[in-house]
Amino acid sequence: MSLSKKILAAAATLPLIAALAGCAGSSSDAEKGTADNPVKLGVVGASDPYWEIYKKAAADEGISVDIVDFTEYPQPNPALTEGEIDLNQFQHIVYLAQYNEASGEDLVPVGATAIYPLALYSTKYTSVKDIKKGDTVAIPNDESNLSRALLVLQSAGLVKLKDGGSSLSTVDDVDTDKSTVKVTTLEASLTPTSLPDVAAAIINNDFVADAGLTFDDAIAQDDPSDPNALPYVNIFAARAEDKDNETFKKLVSIYQDTKTVTDAVQENSGGTAVFVKTPVTDLQSSLDTVEADIKAKG
Repeated sequence: MSLSKKILAAAATLPLIAALAGCAGSSSDAEKGTADNPVKLGVVGASDPYWEIYKKAAADEGISVDIVDFTEYPQPNPALTEGEIDLNQFQHIVYLAQYNEASGEDLVPVGATAIYPLALYSTKYTSVKDIKKGDTVAIPNDESNLSRALLVLQSAGLVKLKDGGSSLSTVDDVDTDKSTVKVTTLEASLTPTSLPDVAAAIINNDFVADAGLTFDDAIAQDDPSDPNALPYVNIFAARAEDKDNETFKKLVSIYQDTKTVTDAVQENSGGTAVFVKTPVTDLQSSLDTVEADIKAKG
């Protein structure tokens, strides 16, 4: 499931599931990552098959991992903050920035995983180049999807954003005189149904199949090499004091470099995952920038 669909919940700190009480950090004196003191990795969707494959890959490298499942996206970050888990892997940088700024915490990225592209679809055109000046394009109206959608349209050459755009851009930031299309905003689940009435629409990954489309039907999407896509890289996150933990770094490498793991993640994503190995320094720089932008916008 795409994280951006629920990112507006990022600042919330819902109560942790009751079962988490039994998953609190071990009091064992054993070295972290051993069978007596496994690394507790929080995720949303532990039933995804690739997590068992990942656990085995980690075990093959001598690291014991417990996958701790959460039912809601707002839960893993507070659990990490409170020490109930050691790492989490479920969010991109924008999501983490919103959590840090709302909570006053300082969780940090310790490794990259993948970008799950947000894409533009059309039932009228087979290429972005065919879209005419003055045509209307629909985008989701929730904060994270909206900003990201505008960046996709800018990358495709359909709009021009003032000051180059950012992960907090709004429709007010569109330079209409320099843009090709008009932009209309809709609730995310409605952008697919708007296709008969607009030239194209940005559709969240969660709704592509429901719209009778496949990911191959996209006529434009995030470019992972575009600096504007960096805030949407999914990450492993840790507490700031653990940013240099060697065991955690190894777990990131296992995710990035183990073919059975990446193959399983790709299959689970429907072929949409774009794996990246963005340096942690770049991830942190992006996080700092997004947090600064959030502060500036108040």
